[in-house]
This record gives sequence, structure tokens and C-alpha cells, in this order.
Amino acid sequence: QVQLVESGGGLVQAGGSLRLSCAASGRTFSGYAMGWFRQAPGKEREFVARINWTGGITSYSDSVKGRFTISKDNAKNTAYLQMNSLKPEDTAVYYCAAAPSYSAAYNIRNYDYWGQGTQVTVSS
Repeated sequence: QVQLVESGGGLVQAGGSLRLSCAASGRTFSGYAMGWFRQAPGKEREFVARINWTGGITSYSDSVKGRFTISKDNAKNTAYLQMNSLKPEDTAVYYCAAAPSYSAAYNIRNYDYWGQGTQVTVSS
């Protein structure tokens, strides 16, 4: 059974930091790109960051660029999202997902696997 399990969410004050983790299991994700998305109440799920299989290529939404960093450790089958300088508008459920390639990762419909999400709440 393929699983992506997020962890690391929580409540933090504005300006603080959190690191989210996404542990993959159940199959090999060789060649897969990983993405982080978020969904706030009443809003659509939105792209946050993506990373290619080797970890050498990344991209970010404008709203998090310079504050968030995506990374991965293939030996541990785990992807990370380091979030610094958090703002109240970053409050959302954060999801990790896996797409079969970095080019496929540009379209949310191409993500084959999704985690269950982890809540991030930033207080002002």
C-alpha cells in the first residue's frame, strides 16, 4: 500500500518556523518529483513548492519564495518543507504529493499520490 504521511505541523506565532516532513512508503519513487500544496478554509488547494527526483531543481510559489525551502532525502524516502518567517496567511492544511516526473509536477492533475495533510496555524 502506497502511503505519503506528513508530519511537523502545528501552531506557531508569526515570524516563527516549522519543518514539515513527508515520508513515503509502499513503493519505490525513483524518478518521481515531490510537491507541497496547501489549502485554507474556503479556498482551493494551491501549489507551494516542487522538487525533482535528484533534488537539484526546485520551484516555489511567489507567496513563499525566499521563506520556504523544499528538500528531499532519497535514502530516507522523505521530502521536507522548511518554513521560515511564517505569516498568518500561511495558515492552511499542507499536503505532500508525488508526480511521475518534474515536468508532470507542473500540473496538479498529474500527481498520483497524496498525503492526508497536516495542519499549520500561524497566529498573529
